[in-house]
Amino acid sequence: MSAKKHIAILGSTGSIGTQALDVIKSNSDKFAVEVLTAMNSCDLLIEQAREFQPNVVVIGNENLYDQVFEALDPLDIKVYAGVSALSNVVQMDSIDIVLTALVGYAGLKPTISAIESGKNIALANKETLVVAGELITRLASEKGVNIYPVDSEHSAIFQCLVGEFHNPIEKIILTASGGPFRGRSKEELIAVKKEQALKHPNWDMGAKITIDSASLMNKGLEVIEAKWLFNLKMDQIEVVVHPQSIIHSMVQFEDGSIKAQMGLPDMKLPIQFALTYPERLKSDFPRFNFMDYPELTFEQPDFKTFRNLGLAFDAMKQGGNMPCVLNAANEVAVEKFLKDEIGFLQMSDLIEDCMAKASFVKVPTYEDYVLSDNETRNLAKAYKN
Repeated sequence: MSAKKHIAILGSTGSIGTQALDVIKSNSDKFAVEVLTAMNSCDLLIEQAREFQPNVVVIGNENLYDQVFEALDPLDIKVYAGVSALSNVVQMDSIDIVLTALVGYAGLKPTISAIESGKNIALANKETLVVAGELITRLASEKGVNIYPVDSEHSAIFQCLVGEFHNPIEKIILTASGGPFRGRSKEELIAVKKEQALKHPNWDMGAKITIDSASLMNKGLEVIEAKWLFNLKMDQIEVVVHPQSIIHSMVQFEDGSIKAQMGLPDMKLPIQFALTYPERLKSDFPRFNFMDYPELTFEQPDFKTFRNLGLAFDAMKQGGNMPCVLNAANEVAVEKFLKDEIGFLQMSDLIEDCMAKASFVKVPTYEDYVLSDNETRNLAKAYKN
């Protein structure tokens, strides 16, 4: 890698965004920050911009524009505001790769815009492929754009496939930690609060993804994402609970051989791999020691207690816009749970209700996804338990 790669980070103030900046800081001879964006965290965005000196900064909340502009204008950093600005800045000729680290459905439109502009994507926003996997993968193929997965599980599969792309996959095995409530019964989960759900045993993540991990919806979304990333059928995807989170996922080939990618739970490694592929840069990340983990264990996921995982498989099987419905319903369900408006188990009830009521579109266009997302959110907000 000779010239520096110019990176646009969509969602630079979140968990993935801040860790990506740590990776860039450690490899300042390899990377330059071209664009930083945030929705509301203007103070941290300003702090990041002062340190990394991007060409452009976008604050999604237009009410915060003046504050960001006044802070960064003396540094000759261009400042834009509004959600539409996200889709515009990713088209800049100076950008080499776009890291989409936005949370949820919000990542879809900017990702489409970046792909249409021929930008390679480091994808941390799994919802983009969940909502519109067929559209995204077709567009990426047409534009000759590479999508490098940042999720630890999909990065693991991608790493296992390096040098194997000509060999057919028999199946992939996605590992799940099981979250903070692994082994709990439905009765034990009735009264759990957000404070308990936000304590993940292995990973340090944002609130939304942490709740998704506790409910196993995160794994359900990853199943759908894997289908599109690796062109798989439903029966080629298996989920196994692996509480230690050391094996990040596995690939089984047609000869029966299984490859696994292992390491300590640290998102910086998959972020760095996505930004540097096909190179592996030397890092000072903590190293895994087998003696610290003398036992690696595996269990079947509990589909009856953690119904979100089964609902995700149902949505994938139905196809069309149903994964979009699943995602929109889940985003509202998590929001309601975090506001103490519904219980932990009721999130599944809400999602199931929306999947039964939302309009089904077998071959959706982008406009259908927009309408479906909007319709489902209204259904979810109106849901009464």
